[in-house]
Amino acid sequence: MPLLRELPGWLEPDEVDRPIVTYGVPVPTAGHLELTFHSRVKGQLLFSQRGALSCEAEGGLWIVPPQSAIWIPGGKARALRAKGMLEGYTVFVHPAAGANLPAQCCALAVTPLLREMIIRAASFPVDYPDGGREERLVALLLDEISVARVERLHLPMPNDIRLRAIVAEMLDNPAKMRKMSDWARHIGMSERTMARILSRETGMGFRRWRQQLAVLLAVEWLARGSPIQQVAADLGYESAPSFVTMFRKALGTPPRRYMSRRSQRH
Repeated sequence: MPLLRELPGWLEPDEVDRPIVTYGVPVPTAGHLELTFHSRVKGQLLFSQRGALSCEAEGGLWIVPPQSAIWIPGGKARALRAKGMLEGYTVFVHPAAGANLPAQCCALAVTPLLREMIIRAASFPVDYPDGGREERLVALLLDEISVARVERLHLPMPNDIRLRAIVAEMLDNPAKMRKMSDWARHIGMSERTMARILSRETGMGFRRWRQQLAVLLAVEWLARGSPIQQVAADLGYESAPSFVTMFRKALGTPPRRYMSRRSQRH
């Protein structure tokens, strides 16, 4: 995944005198990747072809499973994390060229056409000539990004330091199914106050927020190859069928079919 300066041919995208710069690695890489909060002038589209990554930006958490992408406008701070096999591409877009792209961070579905255009653009030299076919293709690439479908792979994150402590514990141990009253007591807050702050900062009630967290973690783990039974257990569900029902209600399709459709887009 072209996220590190140590990659062959890497140039800092903000220093490249082209409105659109695309990097890619054509073979899977394995291990652990973590980049702390940073920002760039150019916007960034991160596309995962295989594997999954997570991104925290603008007070939200996004999961990027195979055949999806996240768009991060220029100037927005982001932190990235990935474990295991990961193969993908990243497109950097100057703000002047991306006027029609979303003004906020969002997860986007990547169609076969958009995928092939990203891959093709990654083969261009970073200083591709002006007025040539490369410039025409990257212009079409921007058009495709601008009409990509937004996916429901986003979790609003609270800013309150006490609620962030709860988030950290939930991420470390998602199977810990405490009631809201127990979590409130755990951080020395009344249940009513916790509900008010969570609703104000995320737009969600506790139950819905926790379910969305489970959905995002499930997508990430399934993308790494974890079996459904294991994912259900790791999220604290008593049975796989109850987890499957929750997943289908949240994303409109059972987890096995959801992941199968993504593998078929290659």
